[in-house]
Amino acid sequence: MIVAQLDAVLFDLDGTLADTAPDLIDAVNRVRATLSLAPVAPGQVRPAVSKGARAMLGAGIPERPGAQIDELERFLAFYGETLNARTRLFPGVEAVLVAIENSGKPWAIVTNKPGYLTLPLLATLALDRRAAYVVNGDTLAVRKPDPAPVRHACEALGVAPARTVLIGDDRRDVDAARAAGVASIVAGWGYIDAGDDLASWGADAVVHEPADLIPLLGIG
Repeated sequence: MIVAQLDAVLFDLDGTLADTAPDLIDAVNRVRATLSLAPVAPGQVRPAVSKGARAMLGAGIPERPGAQIDELERFLAFYGETLNARTRLFPGVEAVLVAIENSGKPWAIVTNKPGYLTLPLLATLALDRRAAYVVNGDTLAVRKPDPAPVRHACEALGVAPARTVLIGDDRRDVDAARAAGVASIVAGWGYIDAGDDLASWGADAVVHEPADLIPLLGIG
């Protein structure tokens, strides 16, 4: 078990629970079309998905250095139109959620995605009524890697940080967890850049398949 007594599990959303990349990459390519640019391959944008909209635009429209700012509003509008078209839970994630629920422990989401995009997506994935709490990117004035959203989730669940774990696929998740006093696990199936040295992030564990979480969390 990752902590001596586990009371709750926190998850990042994009790249951890849900494979949102197809819809996000489609939105990037729709922006490119408005700029009379050809579509890019998914692999060009996918590693940037968990780093946020600006990072995706930077990776997806390198021809326009100012796209991270100039095209942000248009990108978010395009994504909002089709955010649930092809997004699905990663294979194996549903079994992990069921195991957590069967153990009687709550699970929650801590994402940097704004609420107006997060909440309809969770409803589409039928997670809105299962998650015990959701911290969106605009729930507080700060986002991960600031520890405040993680602490807020713990307070909302009524659990001690030392008895909680955060699972995510970005270094910001690990940094936020550490600063909040929460254990951390890297979701190696997520949007990891090929050059990332996951061991250097300082997480308590790195797993490469959702099924590996069940014994690690002691919920099997």
